[in-house]
Amino acid sequence: MPADQEPTDEERADRIADLATSQGLRVAVAESLTAGRISAFLGRGEAASEWYRGAVVAYDEEVKFEVLGVTRGPVVTAACAQQMADGVRALLGADVALGITGVGGPGPQEDRPPGTVHLAVSTARGTRELHTRLEGDPAEVVVAATNLALRELVGELHELAVRPPGSPAAG
Repeated sequence: MPADQEPTDEERADRIADLATSQGLRVAVAESLTAGRISAFLGRGEAASEWYRGAVVAYDEEVKFEVLGVTRGPVVTAACAQQMADGVRALLGADVALGITGVGGPGPQEDRPPGTVHLAVSTARGTRELHTRLEGDPAEVVVAATNLALRELVGELHELAVRPPGSPAAG
């Protein structure tokens, strides 16, 4: 792949598989906005049965509340993404978990514009959140959100490889 060319989602899934396998880490996802698209890429990763714990596709609010333990209230929020990530990590016994929620469009939801995305990654170190706004029609937003989620998982797994839990923080 040329240096200026972004990896494909398939290549990112392969990288996630490599990183998770080499570190003996288990990965899980909780998806709303992407409706299972992230899981489809992870499930095709090499030796997925060894590192991929699975997913909860929590498209409906009640699934977020009842299955993942999200606090009742708005679901297009940083707190919801964080609780989704933490909830699926605990539920599926994963080491690294991602939660993603947002507004695909075409119209707003919860007074948030189309393209709003909240994503969180949960590990034993804690949970970090990312908020962004993606452009495009609903299908384009879902594709871009999937790409973002896979990039974040690669980054988190790479960081864990460089600085395993319990190692001194970079200063």
